[in-house]
Amino acid sequence: MQSQSQGRLKKVFPGANTPEGFFSFYDYMIDPCANMIIIIKGGPGIGKSTLIRRIGSALLDMGYDTEYACCSHDPVSYDGVVVPKLGLALFDGTPPHVLEPRFPGIVERIINLGDFLNRKKLIPHRQEVVETLREVSILFERAFRRLKEARIIHDDWEACHIQDLDFGCLNCIAEELSSDSLHGTETSPSPGKPRHLFAGAITASGPIHHLQTVVGHASRRYILKGEPGTGKSTIVRKVAERALCHGFNVELYHCPLDPSKVEHIVIPELGVALVSSSWPHLIDPMKDIDRVIDTGQAVSNTTVGKYESVICDAKQRFGQAFRRATQCLHEAKQEYDKVQAIYSESMDFQAVERLGDRILGEVLELERKIREATA
Repeated sequence: MQSQSQGRLKKVFPGANTPEGFFSFYDYMIDPCANMIIIIKGGPGIGKSTLIRRIGSALLDMGYDTEYACCSHDPVSYDGVVVPKLGLALFDGTPPHVLEPRFPGIVERIINLGDFLNRKKLIPHRQEVVETLREVSILFERAFRRLKEARIIHDDWEACHIQDLDFGCLNCIAEELSSDSLHGTETSPSPGKPRHLFAGAITASGPIHHLQTVVGHASRRYILKGEPGTGKSTIVRKVAERALCHGFNVELYHCPLDPSKVEHIVIPELGVALVSSSWPHLIDPMKDIDRVIDTGQAVSNTTVGKYESVICDAKQRFGQAFRRATQCLHEAKQEYDKVQAIYSESMDFQAVERLGDRILGEVLELERKIREATA
């Protein structure tokens, strides 16, 4: 058994609540030809997150870098865990992130914790569960509409800067950062692979991010600061494209308010991270490794002054719409918690614990075989 110090913990959101509804990047969590992928099915509140956390914690303590897939609705819960060095993953395969095996029995297998439910206890709550889940769906749809409203207002805020944005200045910044971060490497005949995820999410508790676990280990970090519409995402995208052309794999972290935008990138092989530091994902620079770039330099002060009242109004309206959206998500979670409690009361958790013991044994056997094969 590996006995080195604890591995590095990373927390990401493979899915997020967005103005378009639930947006998923789950396909990028692990190579579909991994060694072992376990998909866990079953109802709410029956121990899926606890089982995922247990396996991840054991391997993290053994020294393996471990990546948790955080739940975009309830950030204290985990929807998955990935251990890249072992080619191992466990995922919650229930809605809204429904997962099905691509190579069943060879790579993936399904475990149904619903087999340990006492249906006699559950059935009397049938009507309550159906009606409550219907209300949860209504609240989610309302939240998505509020997020769409917030994004439209945010677009108006951005437009005040974009119409006078100096794209030549942005190109120069992107070119300089690309050259500095890529060490003068050449274009590669084999382009790198992109990996798309979210570093933060809009949750029932408001906006939450785990950016420090994503970029905290980088030896060089470029931090972009600036108002919406000052070109941060444009610079990040250009640097990412150059890195991919140079053959480097790139992790691209998208914006949950607009999933088409990339806010942060990490180039693991180079230990480089490029971060957009703005609400709600502010990051304090570290003196030795961080370089801060103010993208406001690409917008004239005249433009900012001209639209000051418009920007001020947009900020206020955006905040109101965003808070209404998160309030809907909060109410949805309160309703969903009622369903979780019903299922929990009908669950044989001792059986889940025994199943967890067997799964952990299989995982440790996989770890032993891989360790011995690479010794």
